[in-house]
Amino acid sequence: MSQNAFTGGVDPGGLWTQNDVRILICYILASVNAPLSEEDIRGVIQGRALANYFETADALAALEKLGHITRDPEGFRVTGTGRQVAEGLDTSLPLAVRDKALEAALSLLARGRAQRENTVEILEEGRGCRVVCRVSGGQDLELMALSLYVPDRAQARLVQESFYQNPDHIYKLLLAALTGDKSYTGE
Repeated sequence: MSQNAFTGGVDPGGLWTQNDVRILICYILASVNAPLSEEDIRGVIQGRALANYFETADALAALEKLGHITRDPEGFRVTGTGRQVAEGLDTSLPLAVRDKALEAALSLLARGRAQRENTVEILEEGRGCRVVCRVSGGQDLELMALSLYVPDRAQARLVQESFYQNPDHIYKLLLAALTGDKSYTGE
């Protein structure tokens, strides 16, 4: 197949045809089975250097026009025909591309869930910041609230980022440390 996609910012092994970019988008949306915003889709694809911004934007517009994806307030969703494209043609994409895209999309969804279910509050205080991390048990049940004092806003953001990466793990580690029961860590 001839290369017909703009390749600036695409790593070797990335997608070189417009059709492949369209298939990848259908594959991502069908695999995660959840709406993704245009920004999220671009972030997944560009963040892994699988295709560039322009090709991704063109592919989204073309797929929407063809009826393979639809857009609602929550983001893009794959339609039945888009799902057929993903299922029928996904093997035409390199396995490494599929794996990278799916890993990035699932990570994005997990982070979104972590941010919806848990909170981090950064409060300017004295000569630094107080960072309050809360783990939710759902339905207005707070499992943990942890307050840390850090010297500056940059470190507060680092704590915030690390917390959102895996709040459940942090909760389990603290529970194991405070109860002396190492089985909570899962290790």
